[in-house]
Amino acid sequence: MKIALIGYGKMGHMIEEIALERKHEVVLKVNIDNTEDFTRENVGKAEVAIEFTGPDSAFENVRQCLLFGIPVVSGSTGWNDKMEEAREICLSNNGSFLHTSNFSIGVNIFFEINQHLARLMSGHSEYNISLKETHHTEKKDAPSGTAVSLAEQIMAVYPGKNKWVNEPSRKTGEIPIISERIDPAAGTHEVKYSSDVDDIEIIHTAHNRKGFALGAVLAAEFIHDKKGVFEMKDVLAL
Repeated sequence: MKIALIGYGKMGHMIEEIALERKHEVVLKVNIDNTEDFTRENVGKAEVAIEFTGPDSAFENVRQCLLFGIPVVSGSTGWNDKMEEAREICLSNNGSFLHTSNFSIGVNIFFEINQHLARLMSGHSEYNISLKETHHTEKKDAPSGTAVSLAEQIMAVYPGKNKWVNEPSRKTGEIPIISERIDPAAGTHEVKYSSDVDDIEIIHTAHNRKGFALGAVLAAEFIHDKKGVFEMKDVLAL
């Protein structure tokens, strides 16, 4: 499979390493120093694009790939306000698009556990809910996209919870997310239910970025010959 890497930072380098190990070919690498290479002709040499940039450029990168007719997998976070538009562009152009806040297989299983726990706890209002996420200091967005996804999963099934805030809060309708930036943390996410009598807590800790890179390549392998909008749960058959 021929891959275009849109974004060639630390994650892009690791994705390239995993892709080569899995016998794929990287035919284009675009970063901030060679944006002029991000053309229809160059991207068209690939069968799929993997996009890992930042919240300010992600939507335009995804849009361009879709207009170029190339399936695109995106792991950039912090641009949720444009996500629905990206999906519409994909569908209107008979394209292929997969976005996730976290490609890690472990995190996506963690998402399923989070949903199930939220359903179990939804009838127990005596518990306060809080989230905490810890990442390296180079991470550009706060809270992390994964933490936002966790909070939104809870809000979808937990009565009375309708907003997340990136600060401590005891307001009934809010879910507080505490963000910490500490090197060299790859990423830890904690969901905690606290009451006067006990605490229930689930935690996922990434030891390095390799799990994210592998998941991105698996997503590219899944999407490159398909049409439509997909999620990691489709890739992992969850």
